Amino acid sequence: MRFDVITLFPELFAPFLTSGVTRRAYASGQVDVRLWNPRDHAEGNYRRVDDRPFGGGPGMVMMAEPLQRCLAAIRADRAEAVSEQAPLVLFSPIGEVLCHAAVERWSAGSGAVLLCGRYEGIDQRFIDTHVDLQISLGDFVLSGGEIAALALLDAVARLQPGVLNDEGSHQLDSFNPALDGLLDCPHYTRPEEWAGQQVPAALMSGHHAQIERWRRDQRLAMTARHRPELIEAARREGRLGPLDEAVLAKLA
Repeated sequence: MRFDVITLFPELFAPFLTSGVTRRAYASGQVDVRLWNPRDHAEGNYRRVDDRPFGGGPGMVMMAEPLQRCLAAIRADRAEAVSEQAPLVLFSPIGEVLCHAAVERWSAGSGAVLLCGRYEGIDQRFIDTHVDLQISLGDFVLSGGEIAALALLDAVARLQPGVLNDEGSHQLDSFNPALDGLLDCPHYTRPEEWAGQQVPAALMSGHHAQIERWRRDQRLAMTARHRPELIEAARREGRLGPLDEAVLAKLA
């Protein structure tokens, strides 16, 4: 898959693409990331990409024309390599909040053009004309869309075959359907005792069924305590069995 990223700060992506376990996805070409700076498509000696907002007010607004030229260059470049038209995604507070199900859809797709806004925002006329989808990370505001773009790229890259050491490890992530959409359970490692605290006895038992039941109970407890709406969603979808409901009843 291919992601073309429109950003005024392409240097923010360089260390990310060469670090950590997800670098395998980028090095192998499984996830092809190409960076485009709209300043390269701006006119004048100063290569301006922003101007004051009509109507007054603080800050600056990214101009439509440099973005349109940049997008046209991307479309032309993609037409030579990829037959499918890629959607243009803007990271914005009004967008749908990114979730695991959406990440899974992106991980099975062919990519997109990711637009990272800056300043007070982007000229609405460009958004109305070209943006296909808006995505948010949550109810807060960032200095720009780069962190949101990095979050999407990381989430997608780690789901590609061969990227993680254990092929099945992502199936035990929080929110995964394999866990019925619940949060993951607590994890422990050596030493067996740390600061007077012991590893739970069930994990030391060597009894696989007992270990799996303990983990399931912990997932239920963690989810009920921190994200009760996920419990209700699992219940509506018929993902909880009688033993699960008995555990939850004891927590009530």
